[in-house]
Amino acid sequence: MITTNNALGSAEWFTSSYSNDQGGNCVEGARLTGGAMGVRDSKDTSGPAFIFARRTWEGFLTAVTTGELRL
Repeated sequence: MITTNNALGSAEWFTSSYSNDQGGNCVEGARLTGGAMGVRDSKDTSGPAFIFARRTWEGFLTAVTTGELRL
């Protein structure tokens, strides 16, 4: 198990390919230890971040890809 401080301390954040520079909803992600995924608001990089376990993140991606969950 990873703790928030350990997980985010060395995180390398990247901007979502769905984000743009028009001031809309912008999301950054970071691939973390053990396949976990960090997600945060790119407009508030010092603010809170969500950390999803690998299985949870994979389930989310599958639901979006298959149309079970529509964004």
